[in-house]
Amino acid sequence: MDPPHQAPNQNNPYITSNNPLHFTIHLPHSNAHPNPNLNSNSIPIHDHNPNSGCSSITQQVISLSIPRKRRQGRPRSTTASNQAYTNNNIQFIGTLSENPNFSTANGGPYNPTAATEQRQSATDVSDEIIVINKDATSEALIALTAGFPADSLTDEEIDAGVVSNVGGIEQVNYILIRNHIITKWRENVSTWLTKEMFIDIIPKHCATLLDSAYNYLVLRGFINFGVAPAIKERIDSDPSKPRVIVIGAGLAGLSAARQLMSFGFNVTVLEGRKRAGGRVYTRKVEGGNREASADLGGSVLTGTLGNPLGILARQLSYTLHKVRDKCPLYRPDGKPVDPDLDNKVETDFNRLLDQASKLRQSMGDVSQDVSLGAALETFLQINGNEVNAEEMSLFNWHLANLEYANAGLLSKLSLAFWDQDDPYDMGGDHCFLPGGNGRLVQALIENVPILYEKIVHTIRYGSDGVQVVVGTQVFDGDMALCTVPLGVLKNGSIKFIPELPQRKLDGIKRLGFGLLNKVAMLFSHVFWGTDLDTFGHLAEDPSHRGEFFLFYSYAPVAGGPLLLALVAGEAAHRFESTPPTDSVARVLQILKGIFEPQGIEVPEPIQTVCTRWGSDPFSFGSYSNVAVGASGDDYDILAESVGDGRLFFAGEATTRRYPATMHGAFLTGLREAANISQYAKVRALSMKVDKTPWKNAHSCASLLTDLFRQPDLEFGSFSVIFARKVTDAKSTAILRVTFSGSRKKSHDGLKPDQHSNKLLFQQLQSHFNQQQELHVYTLLSKEQAMELREVRGGDDARLNHLCEKFGVKLVGRKGLGPSADALIASIKAERGKRKPRPNLLKSGLSTSRVALPNRRVVRKAKIVRRGNGVTATPTRDAARMEAVRTLQNKPEVTNNNSARAASNAPSCSQVSSSKSTQNANGVNYGFCNGMSSTSTFTPSLNSCTGNFYTMGSEPSNKTCSTGSNPPSLTLEEIFGDDRSGGGPTHPPSNCDDRTQTFNLPPSVNFDFQ
Repeated sequence: MDPPHQAPNQNNPYITSNNPLHFTIHLPHSNAHPNPNLNSNSIPIHDHNPNSGCSSITQQVISLSIPRKRRQGRPRSTTASNQAYTNNNIQFIGTLSENPNFSTANGGPYNPTAATEQRQSATDVSDEIIVINKDATSEALIALTAGFPADSLTDEEIDAGVVSNVGGIEQVNYILIRNHIITKWRENVSTWLTKEMFIDIIPKHCATLLDSAYNYLVLRGFINFGVAPAIKERIDSDPSKPRVIVIGAGLAGLSAARQLMSFGFNVTVLEGRKRAGGRVYTRKVEGGNREASADLGGSVLTGTLGNPLGILARQLSYTLHKVRDKCPLYRPDGKPVDPDLDNKVETDFNRLLDQASKLRQSMGDVSQDVSLGAALETFLQINGNEVNAEEMSLFNWHLANLEYANAGLLSKLSLAFWDQDDPYDMGGDHCFLPGGNGRLVQALIENVPILYEKIVHTIRYGSDGVQVVVGTQVFDGDMALCTVPLGVLKNGSIKFIPELPQRKLDGIKRLGFGLLNKVAMLFSHVFWGTDLDTFGHLAEDPSHRGEFFLFYSYAPVAGGPLLLALVAGEAAHRFESTPPTDSVARVLQILKGIFEPQGIEVPEPIQTVCTRWGSDPFSFGSYSNVAVGASGDDYDILAESVGDGRLFFAGEATTRRYPATMHGAFLTGLREAANISQYAKVRALSMKVDKTPWKNAHSCASLLTDLFRQPDLEFGSFSVIFARKVTDAKSTAILRVTFSGSRKKSHDGLKPDQHSNKLLFQQLQSHFNQQQELHVYTLLSKEQAMELREVRGGDDARLNHLCEKFGVKLVGRKGLGPSADALIASIKAERGKRKPRPNLLKSGLSTSRVALPNRRVVRKAKIVRRGNGVTATPTRDAARMEAVRTLQNKPEVTNNNSARAASNAPSCSQVSSSKSTQNANGVNYGFCNGMSSTSTFTPSLNSCTGNFYTMGSEPSNKTCSTGSNPPSLTLEEIFGDDRSGGGPTHPPSNCDDRTQTFNLPPSVNFDFQ
């Protein structure tokens, strides 16, 4: 029987008795943790990452010795000469029976966008510390490498409400359970860990804590992620779950896509390249009877302790190759550098970095406006008389290595924050993956729906969802995840509607995005030796210090005699415009200068590949860095979602802990998958409204029509209704836009070949004039409605303002959704208790709808839709196009703004696999893979006139058996009758699976449902 809980003393608030199975835990009031970077606002020192392996953790984790910026570059044989950052707040004293003392360490910025759904306080939680495993210390160490403080909560856990009260026995028990779950999964990362596995281990009174810990670890991707068969079996989409569009199939996009699919989401990945992987690119280099796999992008797994890519390798049974410490350096003349001199200069260089650290501390905030390069150059000038030419060449080599690690010029790196992520570097060895990192990419893309060569140029987001525009295709989704590199965001290759918040735009501008290039060379044999993985070369000219300064031997892992030469700093930028033949000739000159004096012949390479990452339109660079004026906070800003949880961001430039790394990109995908899931859950709960008042769509449409007979605001073709009792300017209103007008048009100016169609025009006009108005709707705030009313320039200007600035999508009545139904019911109930108000708030530009007898609506005009097997005569084509021009009231249709002619438009099957879906009435509609099943208007910039627009039909991928005449649909059939509920009616029974595309100005979106 456990002894009763004793009163805490001053030093230890929570103390158990002398029971050897319990231990003492000190819970200080302050969660602050000392940060080695005195100018950084970063969070406490601990890794935050699912890790691979549990072996040797105890020996390697207690002292977190972290070399500076050695994520990449020349390996280091010892860290004794480096400043060691040690987590002094974590003290492991003896074994469990000796009462080890855990002191908490927590801190960091609060994230208001994280899920804040709090658990209910459990009344049955014991006030005593539970015992799960006698080896609690080892489990705490494993949790540390997995990304958690060994004995406290992360800010993310606190935000998620994993415990009802922070800082008590409940928290201690939660931590013990959390650490135990992590340890169990690390023992075998190829299994799917279930909650039931712990029921017999965790005391029943802590069942709620087990639920909390397990659910948090699964949601955030700390367990049960990856590519093991047991985990892949769990991936299954749920049709009722939201649709998520992932932009980019790099590591961030792929990890997010797989995680979201495991949560049941419907995911579509759009990739601009012809391949997956993004900046992780393994290319097969071959020639003659030789071949090898070259990593032209991300290549080194920087630390195996805590690296999720290490977990993927374990799940796939891939053996990693440790990058050996040996790295000889060679002088410009090819002679080897004396090892003693090498060690001396390296020590002096680290001392130089320490001086720079002290300088920024003394400068305070001013250091944010000073570059690291300026500080180092000053110190070198002061000590220049004490350094000879060879030592200066060695210093320049280390500077080049520093530029390599940061993918940026030292003259542009922030003195204050260039190394803000150093405390979070992964522990363990640096490794190569045999066969290249592309093997991980291939495993990640399995069963993930990826559409290649889909270059995204526009992303629209708003309260009702997202639209991703690829050429003439529009992909509709509930949420989108943008994982494009920072270089693409800086270049403005993607237009966001509405524009991204200024805070995020400023962050994109402040952060740096550097460049690293490579030359991969396949030789007939390994002439550089098999006992090393790296060697370096010094440059005589300081401005060329990064030119082929480091060589990687890939022979042990590439499958052939492959050698990679790295180009960093200014040299990387010059390399972009240097002819490849000149670059290869220069590399061979360096190699011959090193090895031929040793009597080793350097053969001509069989095959070479030169990278151009700076010119790549899908990256515009290599990886991010903290430039002058930026800080680690900018990484957090880039990670923030926009559009009230509609548009999310991931990628290496969105993590302040692991920027510029492959594992950092992968982790951000897991992070955003969790955030998307949380937002979807909250949104699903908020969208539960009582739909009982609406017996059918007809009554709902009729009620909406009745309410708009007396709008609260009316200006031009726009009218607004809202709940008047709600005074908040941010409250929701319903906006209706009416498209109407007379379509009488003289045909005196027709060309001779057009007179034969005059009768057709008159017949079309007769159909047009049978109806009066076409209505489309959207939801917006009262404040936005007032702002829209004040826009000058007529309906055209208002429509552009509505779509460009507000970023809304105009939809049919059914597209408003249940939230609008609730608002309609509220307005109806409010108006039923009062007399109609005769005086409406109107703009001076508005005109009463009753006083517009000439308003006509085009409702019966037939839009011809052809199947692939139907051949239309030229006369019919000409008549159709002229009818369209009549609708537009334009003399002719331009190529830029009109829909593609049916004879020229590619079928859906030419772009991607064609699918069909059913609307609420059971009608089949064809659509492109990943696209909405609804007909979507894709607007153009210069013809948003409020009139009818060019409408083009896209040929289907099925043949209609209609004889000589193709089937047709009236606009009434397409749009439905607003006064009777709206929505498409059944198409002709002899024509199915059709794709209908309507093109309008890009600033306007119509989604008729």
